[in-house]
Amino acid sequence: MARHLITSAIPYINGIKHLGNLVGSQLPADLFARYQRARGHEVLFLCATDEHGTPAELAAAKAGKPVAEYCAEMHEVQAKIAEGFRLSFDHFGRSSSEQNQKLTQHFAGQLADNGLIREVSETQIYSNADGRFLPDRYIEGTCPNCGFESARGDQCDNCTKQLDPTDLINPYSTISGSTDLEERETKHLYLRQSEMREKLGEWIDSKHDWPVLTTSIAKKWLNDGDGLQDRGITRDLDWGVPVKKGDEDWPGMEGKVFYVWFDAPVEYIACAQEWVDAGKGEDWARWWRTDKGAEDVTYTQFMGKDNVPFHTLSFPVTIFGSGEPWKLVDYIKSFNYLNYDGGQFSTSRGRGVFMDQALEILPADYWRWWLLSHAPESSDSEFTWENFQSSVNKDLADVLGNFVSRVTKFCRSKFSEAVPEGGDYGPEELALIEDISARVSAYQAHMDAMEVRKSAQELRAIWVAGNEYLQTVAPWSTFKEDPAKAAVQIRLALNLIPLYAVLSAPFIPDASASLLESMNAEGTEWPSDVPAALSALQAGHAFTVPEVTFRKITDDERDEWQEKFAGTRD
Repeated sequence: MARHLITSAIPYINGIKHLGNLVGSQLPADLFARYQRARGHEVLFLCATDEHGTPAELAAAKAGKPVAEYCAEMHEVQAKIAEGFRLSFDHFGRSSSEQNQKLTQHFAGQLADNGLIREVSETQIYSNADGRFLPDRYIEGTCPNCGFESARGDQCDNCTKQLDPTDLINPYSTISGSTDLEERETKHLYLRQSEMREKLGEWIDSKHDWPVLTTSIAKKWLNDGDGLQDRGITRDLDWGVPVKKGDEDWPGMEGKVFYVWFDAPVEYIACAQEWVDAGKGEDWARWWRTDKGAEDVTYTQFMGKDNVPFHTLSFPVTIFGSGEPWKLVDYIKSFNYLNYDGGQFSTSRGRGVFMDQALEILPADYWRWWLLSHAPESSDSEFTWENFQSSVNKDLADVLGNFVSRVTKFCRSKFSEAVPEGGDYGPEELALIEDISARVSAYQAHMDAMEVRKSAQELRAIWVAGNEYLQTVAPWSTFKEDPAKAAVQIRLALNLIPLYAVLSAPFIPDASASLLESMNAEGTEWPSDVPAALSALQAGHAFTVPEVTFRKITDDERDEWQEKFAGTRD
């Protein structure tokens, strides 16, 4: 039994996430976690809300609530939506937790002791109208690189270039809209990332199996221009982890907090501590410390491409620089962007379908299937309502749902609601079992490699094989001439249903559970022996004809939803 530590990039607290966020981290991480559990491995799957930084303050101000109260409420909202999408986190934590605060301060102390933090006096933007320093995201303006007019002070959403607020053209305060800004001197802590450049380069070069998307982004940050730069890790904010050197105060840093990108990745570790403190698990250190048992753990991170620099460079600097035996990531599965109907999804601009809205119109499995089967792995992909309708109707309703319905209803009408007896396998049955066996092996290989789209394609091909078998042997015709032969055909087809359910569970868990219940086959394990699995339901095994597994999306519904989600969310 292998041990898999799996983390999804932690979503910002500032509102409900859109489908692009879901498919870029949480959903494929859940797919992998469910698969590894089904294969009998030990899994710890962690995620949390990212609650610090300016987005939290801005969202709370907009909602008219204290930031701590807002974050607590939004954590509950996001946790409930995650449950709605059947995201199987072992724990869904909070970066504002006491565990994360203490661990972040601990890391800062270790880094300082090891000479990897320096104090810098610098000029920052001060808003006279607001009476305060403006952190990066409180400032917007025109990107000097691509001309995008709503670039933030830390990064341009359009071209992804990292920026400083002073780089922006025509900057203004996002709090008041004021352009009465000036530069003033303030003191901050910088993480000396540049000192780790060679070590990071060797580490990244050793990851021959990582996606090209991951390594290319990391190497670009590492080597382009002047190479990896030191990065400020403190901010002039009220909300966040107070700056401390371990348990001690940090002279000159009073009233400052750590930058959200410094404390957020630390929450991966702190989340495991929260998991134990919540009474859900034991001994978090055996997952995270190589001196406490984590040397045999495989740690996989899932994230969108915009998060890659921080997980391949900044967070590893924290881990390496601490000088302590923390578990480093083994594999980073990164994703491109999912676009929406000719444009971009955007949380800040309210564009696209958001997770709560999606669940209001269709069950989770419909969304899970489409998003995973169209995951933006090798390039950006695009959500359109036409494609969504087509994929749901053809894959889920016509292929999987139709197979289940035809087999179970035919058996009920010609035999009974029990697996029929009689007959022996012929060449068609043996050929199907051989084909399914080969395809299950291919499916497992794709899932092991985290090839999400290829896994979905192979799973669909396994469903298709059952339909093609029915078309070939035509039990409805066979029954008229040779009921015993029809019985063996239906017996094999009925056995395909629990096999399909178990194989499909990582993608469509609700439908899988429903099918297993209908077939009276709960507890069916992963088919390590496909021929044996396809004879598990013996003659006389009772079942019930299931309700419609997946219904089709009508043209009227498609048009209605396309119009409904064409605008922006308030």
